[in-house]
Amino acid sequence: MKILCVSDAIDPMIYNQNAREIFPDIDLILCAGDLPMDYIDFIVSVFNKPTYFVFGNHNLKEFKYYDKSELSNLTGTRTMQDTSSSHAHGGQYLGFTSEVNHELSFTDPVTGKKTPLLIAGVPGSIKYNNGQNQYTDGQMKRRLLRMVPRLLYNKWRYGRYLDIFLTHATPRHIHDKEDPCHKGFESMNWFVEKFKPTFMVHGHIHLYDMREERIGKYWDTVIVNAYAHTVIELPLTEDKLKEITERGNQ
Repeated sequence: MKILCVSDAIDPMIYNQNAREIFPDIDLILCAGDLPMDYIDFIVSVFNKPTYFVFGNHNLKEFKYYDKSELSNLTGTRTMQDTSSSHAHGGQYLGFTSEVNHELSFTDPVTGKKTPLLIAGVPGSIKYNNGQNQYTDGQMKRRLLRMVPRLLYNKWRYGRYLDIFLTHATPRHIHDKEDPCHKGFESMNWFVEKFKPTFMVHGHIHLYDMREERIGKYWDTVIVNAYAHTVIELPLTEDKLKEITERGNQ
């Protein structure tokens, strides 16, 4: 399963009528925040593939239409059969929500069996000016805790908690910065270490210096900065990890 990850910048390689030819074998698209909704619309219409998104701390014009449903679903999970997860823009919003996607299955390298995709999402950034979609670390921790029952069920049912953790912000001291806006969440460090998603895909941190790390492994999770675009794959083998790390950090 090839996964196109995008965030924070309109990339001319993506915002291109030939994008499907440039990326011909994409199965899933993840939008990690701070992207205009019409850009997400374009991605959905051109690729015609399942697309998940979260909001960041900018481009929040339409956040109000999703915020109430987000708050009412803090303890919930959704499946592809749940029509409440479908919105007019074609992408599916992951706001403090876990999903099991049976249509996006892959072969588990451990068991050799087909397994559905397990994905969860968290919007927003650390609170720095009391703006929309900003949270203190304590507020974020409480929201993450509400997803724990579903993750425990995943572990019992599928043998793992989570495949992909889609966020806008970063964990603390991993890909983050020291200015008030771009600090990561300590609570995300706890979450990633405890629940071991194969990938954590985030945005928020712009990569202007190509010497900065885009993809790195922490605990048992590969943490990916989706700025502009990058491509990852499931299932993740050591050879695939080496390939996507080298490609992503070039």
